[in-house]
Amino acid sequence: MFVHPDDDPRTDGGFTGERATLAGFLRDQRLTLELKCAGLAADAMARRSVPPSTLSLLGLVRHMAEVERTWFRRRLAGQDAPKLYGGGRDADFDGAVPDPEVVAAAWASWRDEVAFAERFEAEAPDLEVTGKDGAVLRTVLVHMIEEYARHNGHADLLRERIDGRVGQ
Repeated sequence: MFVHPDDDPRTDGGFTGERATLAGFLRDQRLTLELKCAGLAADAMARRSVPPSTLSLLGLVRHMAEVERTWFRRRLAGQDAPKLYGGGRDADFDGAVPDPEVVAAAWASWRDEVAFAERFEAEAPDLEVTGKDGAVLRTVLVHMIEEYARHNGHADLLRERIDGRVGQ
């Protein structure tokens, strides 16, 4: 197990109301990604799953930073926020190299984007807040839960391949 159940920062649900439920489950999914990557050096974070795939834990952190940025900054808040990792379809995965500075920068970007998203959600008057392109906060929260859940499944397999640790 990644953490003893008494030390697990995630909840077991029990949220009251739709907004608290969506925000709570999204928070738990974000925490899960952090737990999957806990204690790994840069070379392990950047280790590819199986050739020719470029999938790695570091790539997932970078990808999720970009996904957070796209949905909350660009689509909901309407900000003109440039891509974090340049152009190209897989730039977030391709640039995931075993360099401690790259890993630190990825975590810093991810944390910045999560903090923005959490502030945006907390300050929104309701779940019907809609971005200029029609994105609705409620739908974005559900999508983000789904996005993290899918990629956390990938992270389970990546982590097991790295050091044998399995998820919970």
